[in-house]
This record gives sequence, C-alpha cells and structure tokens, in this order.
Amino acid sequence: MPVAKTGAQQVAKLLREYARRTALRGGNPYRAKAYARAADSVTALVEPLDRIVAEDRLTDVPGIGEAIADIVAKLHRTGTHPSLEKLRKEVPDGVLELLSVPGLKPEKALRLHNDLGISSIAELEAAAKDDRIRKAKGLGAALQTKILQNLAIARSGAGRLHIHRAAALLQNGAASLKAAHPKLKRITIAGDFRRGCELVGDMSIVAERSVSEESDEDATTEGLKVRIVERKRFGAALLFATGSAAHLEGLRAIAAAKGLRLDSEGLHKGLGAVAAEEKDIYRALGLPYIEPELREGRGEIERALKNELPEIIADADLKGILHCHTDASDGTETLETMAKATLDRGVQYFGVADHSKSAHYAGGLSVEEIDLQHKEADRLNKRYGRDFRILKGIESDILADGSLDYPEDVLERFDFVVASIHGRFKLDRKAQTERLLRAVANPYTTIIGHMTGRQLQRRPGYEIDVETMLRACARHDVAVEINAHPWRLARPIRESAFFSPIDVAAHLL
Repeated sequence: MPVAKTGAQQVAKLLREYARRTALRGGNPYRAKAYARAADSVTALVEPLDRIVAEDRLTDVPGIGEAIADIVAKLHRTGTHPSLEKLRKEVPDGVLELLSVPGLKPEKALRLHNDLGISSIAELEAAAKDDRIRKAKGLGAALQTKILQNLAIARSGAGRLHIHRAAALLQNGAASLKAAHPKLKRITIAGDFRRGCELVGDMSIVAERSVSEESDEDATTEGLKVRIVERKRFGAALLFATGSAAHLEGLRAIAAAKGLRLDSEGLHKGLGAVAAEEKDIYRALGLPYIEPELREGRGEIERALKNELPEIIADADLKGILHCHTDASDGTETLETMAKATLDRGVQYFGVADHSKSAHYAGGLSVEEIDLQHKEADRLNKRYGRDFRILKGIESDILADGSLDYPEDVLERFDFVVASIHGRFKLDRKAQTERLLRAVANPYTTIIGHMTGRQLQRRPGYEIDVETMLRACARHDVAVEINAHPWRLARPIRESAFFSPIDVAAHLL
C-alpha cells in the first residue's frame, strides 16, 4: 500500500517548527527566517504540492532554493527530516511555545529553559508571577515585566492570524475548493477577513453550487469553514458567514419589528424568503447595502437608516503609494524596482521614505546617502515624464523632545516628511502627547506615522490623547497615516469618537 504524502499545510507547519528550532540553536539568524518564509510560500500554494514535487518545480516557489527544496520534498514524502529529528532532541516541544510570546527572543527563551527549567507557557507565567525571572542572572526585572505584559497580548490574539497570513490560507483554500468542485459558480471569502479585521479568526468561504449538484454542503478543512449552497440561498449564507454577531443581531431586530424572521437561510415572511443576494436582504429590511467593512455593530445600522453611511475607499481611489522603504535602509528592493512596480499598478506617484539617521538599527540614511537617493529619483523622474513621479520623502524620527532628527536645511529638501516615534515608548500619556504635538507643529512635518506605535500581537500602543492629536493634525494640515502594514494597521484611530475631515496617507512597506 502506498504511503500517504504529507499535505502542504502540514509541511508548512513542519517548516515553521524547523524555523523555530533553528532559531533556538542560534547561529545565522537568516537561516531560521528563510525556513519561515518558505513555510509562508507553501501555505499559499494554489496547486497541489504533490504535483509541484513530482514535476521538480519546488525551486520555482518564491523563497525556496535548492537546500530548502530538498527539505520540503523529504517532509512531503515522509512527514519528517533527519535534521528536524536531530533538532527535536535538543529541546522539548514546550520550549517552542515560548517563542509565541511577543518580544521573547530565541536566546532568552533558551536561557529560561536552561537556567530555570521552563518548558511551557504555563511554567513561564508561573515563574514570572513567582518573581523567579527577576532574580535570575542575565534575565532580570525588565524581562519579567515584559513577559507578563506580552503574555496578555498573546492571549488577546490567540487563535487569530495576521491578515496577510489569513489571506494566503484563504486564497489557497478557495483554489483547492475550486479544484475539488470545478462546477462551482462562485467562491467568496467571508468571515472577519471580508470585514477587513486586523486579526482573522473566522476562516470562512461560501460557494455557489451548480444546479447539477444535488444538495448544499458544509465542511471544515485545514481550519477553514466552507459552505456550499444553491444560488437562491447564497446571499443569506454569505451574510451570516461574514458577520459580525452584533451586526447580525441588529438586522434580526429590524426584521422582527417588521414581522419577519432572519436566519442563515434567508429573510422569511410566511412561506417565502429573500436570500439570493445580500443586497436583496438589506433592501427588504429597508436599508441601503452596508459594506462588509462597516458591519461591526458600531452604529452602522442606525446611520444606514438615516442614509448617513460613509463611502468606503476602494483600491481604485488610490492615486499613489507613500512611505515606502527601499534597500537604502531596511527594505529589500531598489528605488527603481519599487517605482516600476508601483507604476505597473497604474497609480500616479511613489513616495520613498526610508528611515532617518537616528534609526541606525534600520540603516537610516546619512545626509550623503540622501543626496545620492535624490539624484537617483531625479534621474528616474526624467525618464518617467509627466505620467508618474517619485516623491522624495523620509521617515524622520521624532526625538524625545518632539524635534525631528535632521536640521531644517535637510528637511526642506524633501517633498514630504513622515514623522514617527521609534523609541521612548514608556513616556506617560501627557508627555508622549506633548512630544507628538511638537512634531505635528513642525512646519516640515507632512504625515504622522503609525501614531500609536502599536504592533499587533507584539506590543501595545503607547498612551496618547488621540482626540487632541487628531485636532492638532487637522489644525496644522498634517495627515494621519493609516498604516497598512499587517503588523500595525490603524484601527484605534478608526474607533476614535472624533471624525474630522483630515487627509489619510497610505503606508505600504
């Protein structure tokens, strides 16, 4: 009997284990990152891993070279690898759990295990609460405090994925579903991903079956919830698979007030039901269509009843991309490569904004390097002509006193300046707010970058008075960045009670 091959998602899981164990061993940190990148690529495959391995095309997959291809092939064939088995003997499985704590580096996790015998999250929390980490040489009070704080962050995001990783899984799931059911009419990703949530826990897909298929079907595979329904129930199925619970409860209340009943089979009155399209259901309830991104139960139904829903910004509305990092600082591509990729998207401008000199850890630009980059931008702009333009920007660090880290004669050379905080996060709310307000008042500040400094599942934002900040930005004509990097995203600003008509800057790294 032939041995069953290990599927793509399990291979990706094994690669992530490989990455973590390699990181715990120490040495070249890029090796562990390479395994992690390969895991992401395998997760996102849209054709069967069997076929790719059989046709010897693993090295065509982004992030997989010859060495990792050999590892992937062995993991696929046998479910393990000799090097992985060797690594498994070095530390218990529980030690890998420690790496899920935001900010806990591999060398510290290994030291916690070797010095204090900690081999699980539960043991780590107990040691921190018992004050044992503070007393350990080379660990200390600061690490203990950070561990307790970041354990809470890890729990708040438990079972949820950053949106880019959820996207890879969902797109792969949709492609696999289409391959398994080629007669499906349409396949739509639902859940909190469709609502644009920063962290995704509800991995749902709704599909419309063809008339030749006999019945509806529900399934769960690789963590995905799949519902296949006939056309006349597609809208209701999609509505309920998208959520949120609070939004659906609000819709049910309106239905009940009209003598109707709303459930995942449709909007019912007597023997009839409205269920084919979401828009039909909203219309039957006396509502305009409410876009998925607004369905959070935060007053959107009341605003819809008053015809006061905000207009959602779509990709087609974007005229350019700002705040991009090149290989001049901590990016991976050249200015020319990134500008061309942006031009190919059909937008009008590309705003380069590498790190400034204070960000030495990220290759921040010296004045001489700024001059070189500006000359390159001028050369490329001459080539592109009037249809596309590179805007010369910088992400200038906001220093502790609120000043920016270049003198005025340097700042005035830029088309725009993104002012951001990258350190001194522990200032109190009043001091941090005043620091930002001074940066907003700087005549060279164009955009305030990642205003709260939050990183999802990594660290909380620093404390500031958001309302005061937004009012100051509106007064000084300074844009507030909606940071689109999947580790950041700017929901705290969106949840603010203050809705001033201030500009928005898109941030793509």
